[in-house]
Amino acid sequence: MIGVTLRPESRQPDLGALFDEHFDYVWGALSRLGVRPSDLEDQVHEVFLRVQRRLADYDTSRPVKPWLFGFVFRVASDHRRLARHRVEVIGARAEAIAPAPSALESMEANEERVVVEEALDAVDLDRRAVLIMHDVDDVPIPAVAHALGIPVGTAYSRLRAAREDLAADVTRLRKIRSRTKRGEP
Repeated sequence: MIGVTLRPESRQPDLGALFDEHFDYVWGALSRLGVRPSDLEDQVHEVFLRVQRRLADYDTSRPVKPWLFGFVFRVASDHRRLARHRVEVIGARAEAIAPAPSALESMEANEERVVVEEALDAVDLDRRAVLIMHDVDDVPIPAVAHALGIPVGTAYSRLRAAREDLAADVTRLRKIRSRTKRGEP
């Protein structure tokens, strides 16, 4: 449990230290799970409110990030279930500015990023959670399964399916964009 300050009297993590050390991680994970930028701050706070209620349950012998991701996943899932969050907001994605590449390279990289983000958004949330934890956060599958409360076999199955879904959606979106650039319907 590297980097997490424990309260000596209780052997549980200090919420303030967890917040300071893992705020960016929680923010990024919520974003990758589809929480809109305008809702991120509130949802990060919701994660840490839930963490605060369960601090006594934390097993200090286990890594903290998978444990936190369990909260992130549940908060994102609950948030996305609300009807008011099911409305698509056209043009709501923030555009990243590349520091040095040429304008063409920046445009192509941005288009590719948008394609991958759109494809990732299309992946089922349960599958996406496993994919993000394993492929982005480098969490081993047994720890992913434990954090999400699912069997290890299910985690491997969801990872495989998520990778297939993501690849298929990226391919599909690239074809659509290519036809659009050529002026085809």
